[in-house]
Amino acid sequence: MTALRATPAGLPPRLPSRDRSTAGERAPRGLSPMLSRLAAERATGVLLRECGTLYLAQGRVVHAESPAAPGLDVLLTAHGTLDTAVWQDAVTRADDLHGAARLLVESGRLTPGTLELCHLGALYDAAYFALAPSSAPGRFRYGTGHWLGPVRPVPVAAVERETLRRRDLLHRIWPDPGTDSAPLTRADPPRAPAALTARQRAVVALLDGARTATDIARALGRPAFHTLVDIRRLAAAGVLAPRPPHPTPARPQHPDREPTPQRPHPEPADREPTPQRTRTEPPDREPTPQQTRTEPPDRGPTPQQTRTEPPHWGPTPQRTHPDPPDRRPAPERACPHPADPPSLPVRPRPPAPAERLAPDDPDVALLRRVRDALEAL
Repeated sequence: MTALRATPAGLPPRLPSRDRSTAGERAPRGLSPMLSRLAAERATGVLLRECGTLYLAQGRVVHAESPAAPGLDVLLTAHGTLDTAVWQDAVTRADDLHGAARLLVESGRLTPGTLELCHLGALYDAAYFALAPSSAPGRFRYGTGHWLGPVRPVPVAAVERETLRRRDLLHRIWPDPGTDSAPLTRADPPRAPAALTARQRAVVALLDGARTATDIARALGRPAFHTLVDIRRLAAAGVLAPRPPHPTPARPQHPDREPTPQRPHPEPADREPTPQRTRTEPPDREPTPQQTRTEPPDRGPTPQQTRTEPPHWGPTPQRTHPDPPDRRPAPERACPHPADPPSLPVRPRPPAPAERLAPDDPDVALLRRVRDALEAL
């Protein structure tokens, strides 16, 4: 009988707390939250991830595949356990009701124990790579089964625990994961340990600078994880190392074709500068009339400015002429030959008295009468 405690009035019931004692038994975090959710839902289908594929049936893993791990066919046919033709015939005849595994057991080609042992090795081997950290999200297809059929379903928690155990083991042997996917070659300088096991000698014999750990595992017919254990131990002992990257070779030229020369940019020829580009200064020459003003030579008063008195005709009334407006003297023309002396000014002839008096002037009439009177005497 369980005693119940009454909740004080006015207070809400206490929230359920997580039992920390069983927290470690749950599926570990950080591998695949989607896989854990599918296991809780007891889903059936296929989970597609970046490095592999997991097949589920009622929330349990029934098969796993990965490009980095040899399949069940390689493990069964590499060492003569099963003939390749028998395996291909079972795969061809498999359907939804009769999987390839059931056909092999019913035909007597394989015993149930041998099939189960090889199948579990291939499942854990491929699941290790399928649950590797990835940058792409996973996808799940409901209702999709595998042609092999159920052999021995494995809980999701067991697959994740085994994956974490294998990661820790490889890290303890050699923490550098570069040897897991890179082409492998012998170390330079080579270092040979005191003794190598038969499995390690088989791995060393296949080191050619081109094969990876997956290629070596397929060639030997072994699980990829077991091959990684041997490779990391050899790397820790200094026997092998990842092949250094080769420099990218230059693109070769065709033997019958001369290399196309690059088209050079022609340099402009030296030429005289055009008048539009440069301005040349004019030679030194005398200033033009538009630039300077020359004063006329001192010639004295002009006839238009002063009038001379007649020698013996007596006083005559002086006529006043207004002064001409102030005009600027006309500039002289520049002499084309500066070395020749300038020409002398010509003094104008003084006008005659008769030319200076108009015919209708009263003084002219008086002078004519005086002249006529003197001629009459």
